[in-house]
Amino acid sequence: LLGVSGLIVFGIVQLDDVTRIIRASGATFALLFGGMVVARTLGPTGIFEFLGDFYLRKTGGSGKRLLLGLVMLVAPLCVFLPNATTVLLLAPVVVRVCRVLEIDVVPPLILTAVISNSAGLLTLVGDPATFLVGSSINMTFVQYLYRVAPGGLMILLVVVSLLPWIMKDVWNKKFVLPADLKPRSLQHVALAALALGVLLLMILLFLFGDGLPVPIAPAAASIVACSLALLVIQGMAVEPVGDVLRDIDWKTMVFLACMFILVEAFTKTGLLHKFGGLLSQSFGSNLVAAAWFCLEE
Repeated sequence: LLGVSGLIVFGIVQLDDVTRIIRASGATFALLFGGMVVARTLGPTGIFEFLGDFYLRKTGGSGKRLLLGLVMLVAPLCVFLPNATTVLLLAPVVVRVCRVLEIDVVPPLILTAVISNSAGLLTLVGDPATFLVGSSINMTFVQYLYRVAPGGLMILLVVVSLLPWIMKDVWNKKFVLPADLKPRSLQHVALAALALGVLLLMILLFLFGDGLPVPIAPAAASIVACSLALLVIQGMAVEPVGDVLRDIDWKTMVFLACMFILVEAFTKTGLLHKFGGLLSQSFGSNLVAAAWFCLEE
């Protein structure tokens, strides 16, 4: 934010540029905002704690099942919901499981972050970066599943295959589950049913929205689901709508907006064009080598 302020003060980026950039990135922000609201609507139902308790009991005291179960818990949620929000909602659950089993919370939390990022590659809406790239070339949700999702699946498989080595201490460990461990129940069953219905509708619109008589893009589907989720919260009167909006991950939204403006500054000053020219001179048509260079840098 300070960097963007500096660019505006020194005249590198004008306020008109900022407005234009935010308007051009509206689909990305709509997708994120809608997904965050839907995920936050599930919070009061206790469904994440319910899943965490089910996950804890299914580990059976096995470190191997603990790590594999964490992958199975995190990956499906991060496929359709914003990674940052999902991790924030799941982190307390992971911490509770680790404390019950009396193990270090750091490795499971790191694994949660890695899996959330990897699972975000499985769909067009799983991560802001994938949505930006996919939407810029007019790739639909289903096209992304065919062309890019297999790469994300390969990354997940690689991460899982490395777990016995990179988290060997947890993988080989045996735990004793507490004898008084009781299954948790959902706190608001009706709200949970309606919120899950909204989530299911959003997923269906992601999959089939482009084929409707009036096409519904992923960003529009996210806003539709967001509106329904807020109506559910208002109608069920479990908590004020303002509390839901307050808990949205605004820091991520501001961060992304600032990053878009910084990229525009690089483009406007010609630095991005010069960097592209240097890559072209250095690597020619070898796109694989150029991609590896960018990743390493």
